[in-house]
Amino acid sequence: MTLGTLDATAREAIRSACADVRDPETVDHVDGVPAGVVARPADTDQVAEVLRAAAAHRLSVVARGRGTKLGWGCPPSSADVLLDLAALDQVLEHAAGDLIVVSQAAARMSDLQQVVGQGGQRLALDETVPGASIGGTLVANASGAHRVATGTARDLLIGITVVRADGVVAKAGGRVVKNVAGYDLGKLIVGSLGTLAVVTEAVFRLHPLPAASRWLSTPVTDPSQAQAAVQAVLHGQAVPAAIEVEWPVEGQGAVHVLLEGREDGVEGRAATVRTLLGGAAVESVDDPAGGATYPWDTGATGDERATALKMTFTLSGLADVLTTARDVGLHVRGSAGTGVAYAALKPGTPIDTAAAAVQRMQATCRRAGGSAVVVDAPAAVKAAVDVWGPVPALDLMRRVKDQFDPDHRLAPGRFVGGI
Repeated sequence: MTLGTLDATAREAIRSACADVRDPETVDHVDGVPAGVVARPADTDQVAEVLRAAAAHRLSVVARGRGTKLGWGCPPSSADVLLDLAALDQVLEHAAGDLIVVSQAAARMSDLQQVVGQGGQRLALDETVPGASIGGTLVANASGAHRVATGTARDLLIGITVVRADGVVAKAGGRVVKNVAGYDLGKLIVGSLGTLAVVTEAVFRLHPLPAASRWLSTPVTDPSQAQAAVQAVLHGQAVPAAIEVEWPVEGQGAVHVLLEGREDGVEGRAATVRTLLGGAAVESVDDPAGGATYPWDTGATGDERATALKMTFTLSGLADVLTTARDVGLHVRGSAGTGVAYAALKPGTPIDTAAAAVQRMQATCRRAGGSAVVVDAPAAVKAAVDVWGPVPALDLMRRVKDQFDPDHRLAPGRFVGGI
């Protein structure tokens, strides 16, 4: 049997490994690629059984949590088995005294936050897509406004359970914040789009909920003004929890600064930020930026999807990035305080126009010391552009893939360089 086929014998093997197996529907397509069969395991052991059966029959496997970012990256070359992890949806443990939480991969971010919030704590990761799962957030390396103060998933993940392509269960890290063993495995998995292993559980360190929080916003009319405002706050003494930029295709933009902490401390730092931003600054207790969401309709499918990019750049390159974005019709929103932002073209943008916009943005971000990656787009746009752009570490990534998944059966072709 060759990779990518699913005959009756292989289908029966998957059914023997998992009690809940069904034929796929249109909703089970992975970025337009139809699945051969859908398996819904009940726990880590069943995930391992399915992967062992898939390995024995040389079947490709794509894991799905809540499906909110399944269109990110490139379409897989095949999806013989769609591994639906939706049943692994429990927050297993909240050890408030140790500031940790243990969660299954398909638990929704919002559900986890509700559990830990009852203990006065939070996982300092933003829910960038409504309904997103813990596992999906990890493998997509999704992040939002709070990355300025607390980092990304790589910084908050302290333990992980994964199942390798051959069905072997592997664990790294632990359940205490000071445990450092196994950190590298977690960091490899984060951002891998399911191409290295299937995540089934994760352990995170938590932060206390702040006693007070406040947003301060100022309008900006040109990219240099936005960059100056961001630099002023960064070099001030405000210790911001977030510095967001909003730059629409037309009209004025805005810089938003989030302050968190004790009430008296927030009040004092707010006065500092007001001085730094100038007289036009206004305050709000609510997020005025939509900083925890992306600047496109994350629920759109097919050709209705926007061409969406993740952009990275040195902080000194912000003005150039915003200038190019407006020139090519990209709406930008993101963490100006860390040099990570997201952008989107209007849905329905002609393919050649979208391709030209992507190329210009990739060139600008490279000049600014970063990159621009197409995270989501209609199929025709993905086919017309270099989704990932130049990747200096591609050879290393391929060697890592060969070690974890030598037959290239996990989400084949979805990641950079056809990995």
